[in-house]
Parts: sequence; C-alpha cells; structure tokens
Amino acid sequence: MARETVPLFHNDMGVKEIRIGARHFGCIGATPPMDHPHIYLEIPAEGMVQCPYCSTTYRLDPDLAEDACEPAEARWQPALAHEKA
Repeated sequence: MARETVPLFHNDMGVKEIRIGARHFGCIGATPPMDHPHIYLEIPAEGMVQCPYCSTTYRLDPDLAEDACEPAEARWQPALAHEKA
C-alpha cells in the first residue's frame, strides 16, 4: 500500500510569498525549534491562501511538482533534518 504524504513548507527566509505545486499542504512557520503549530491548509480556487499563524502567503503554481516550491529552500523534509543532527 502506498503511503500518502502531504508536503510541508517553512519560511525561514522571511519572504512574503511562496509558490507551491500542492493544493493541500502543511505550514510549520520556521524550522524547529522555532516552528509554530503545524497546520494543514488548502489553496482555494482563487489560487492563494495565507497562513493564519505566520502570515506567509502560499500561491499555487501548476508548473511546479506537487512537493516543489519557490524558493526551493522552503520545502521542509523532517527525515533529512534528523539525518543532519
């Protein structure tokens, strides 16, 4: 059985907007330990949503892969973070 994952994004860079390829995603604010509660958002038909915690605007970009984003460093991959520790 395939495991479904939801991409997670952060905004350590402090940009106003992050373009993403996923309509359903999670925002963690900043990377741990400075993260806010991890919340899951959905981009509506208008094509953008703002995180109620960190005010980052996420805009749907259909040209990006579902787990991709611009800037690319906004993609949070917890497994890789634990490997670096």
